[in-house]
Amino acid sequence: MQETMEQVAALYTATFGASPESIDKVPQSGSDRVYYRVTGPVVCIATTSKNIKESQTFLQFSKHFQQRGCPVPSIYAVNEEETIYLQEDFGDVSLLNELEQHGYNDHVYALFQQSLQQLAHMQIKGHKDFNYDWCITSREFGRQAIVSDLLYFRYYFFDTLKIPYDKEKLIEDFEDLSIYLTRVDHKYFMFRDFQSRNVMVKEGKVHFIDYQGGMKGAVQYDVASLLWQAKAELPDEWKNNLLEYYMDCLENVLQKEIDRTRFVSQYNGYVLIRLLQVLGAYGFRGLFERKAHFLTSIPLALRNLKWFLSNRHVGIKLPEFERILGLMVEDEVIHRFEPPKATDETLLVVRINSFSYKSTGIPVDETDNGGGFVFDCRGILNPGRIEEYKTQTGRDKAVKDFLEQQTKMPQFLNSVYNIIDIAVEDYMQRNFANLQISFGCTGGQHRSVYAADALARHLKNKYGVKIELKHVVQDAKNWINKTY
Repeated sequence: MQETMEQVAALYTATFGASPESIDKVPQSGSDRVYYRVTGPVVCIATTSKNIKESQTFLQFSKHFQQRGCPVPSIYAVNEEETIYLQEDFGDVSLLNELEQHGYNDHVYALFQQSLQQLAHMQIKGHKDFNYDWCITSREFGRQAIVSDLLYFRYYFFDTLKIPYDKEKLIEDFEDLSIYLTRVDHKYFMFRDFQSRNVMVKEGKVHFIDYQGGMKGAVQYDVASLLWQAKAELPDEWKNNLLEYYMDCLENVLQKEIDRTRFVSQYNGYVLIRLLQVLGAYGFRGLFERKAHFLTSIPLALRNLKWFLSNRHVGIKLPEFERILGLMVEDEVIHRFEPPKATDETLLVVRINSFSYKSTGIPVDETDNGGGFVFDCRGILNPGRIEEYKTQTGRDKAVKDFLEQQTKMPQFLNSVYNIIDIAVEDYMQRNFANLQISFGCTGGQHRSVYAADALARHLKNKYGVKIELKHVVQDAKNWINKTY
């Protein structure tokens, strides 16, 4: 990592004629790319990746879309190996952040409108003279790609439900749906992952990132991705009105009217494809990789799908597919993925501690349970060894950023969640009253504090269970840490 940061600094200096003032790692997304915010005369984002083909695609896409007036980042510099490039910084606020902060108000609605207007421009104007040989995988989101997404859903989600079905008839329905959806009227550039996390908002303007997975395809796919994103939970009125607004924008860019009835029918088909593709991803990340965050998203995605099946029509008969989708969104199946929620009658109290192996030792469980879990955080890189963090704790932003971005704390906690969730659900079901969980590190100041707080948040959000949180060392010191 140190070598990479030195390479970033060298590229920055060569580009802007001055050394960077700071290079800070930015929280990573689901990809293998690593981002750094570099400050100095120019603030920019440095992207590092060993996937040279992906980097080349992003750079070629960006240059083309810049020339077409699309809201994509400027590329300032690229190193000779094409493993590091400097790009324009759009800040940390996404459209999803705006929605979560402000709710469903006029300001956020206007940002969604702006996003759709710019999307229509990028899809149509960006398509002109675009070289689809630049694409990472397929040149076009056609029949094979659609079937691939459907099979991804089938393997990683539906098959885990153990619901019997006729495989041959289901494959026939997949083929029929894919053929129907490839016969669309409007095929232009398709962003492929146009969701509110990939729309950045800076000074009231929207900007697009992470479009390197794009290809030629139906324009409806991107609209479906944005308006039906499970995390956003857009009201039905917003979905309907924003779809109408997008069609207005599309007609304006194309300078001709479209067949709106046909457009909406095919749009509904792409909504279905997108919903199932997301469920496949949740199944893979949650059920196979056992990542807690994705497991908690499954019930929301299923309810999203259930509403869609009851209120929208794709425009083609798919007997076996429709049958299994109906079975999949029954309440019994959805409840299978929903964690139990604590009520006023729930007896369980979870006591979570942070402590120091060096000065206090493992906290004693004074309850009748007489035990619990103890997790040793000393296998995580210690921020306490870094001078600037010595008086800070696991609650300070700089320390949290360090633990989240430069250590294996996220993987450690994901494993903790998987273990603790089993116990909490069992204890709630059996009306147990007490469970103690303790996190220890050398000084009880950084890693154990962060882990204890994180688990308390996780259990509160997922189960609503009563929590008693105690930081043995830090509470005793009144959270005042000194260096001598």
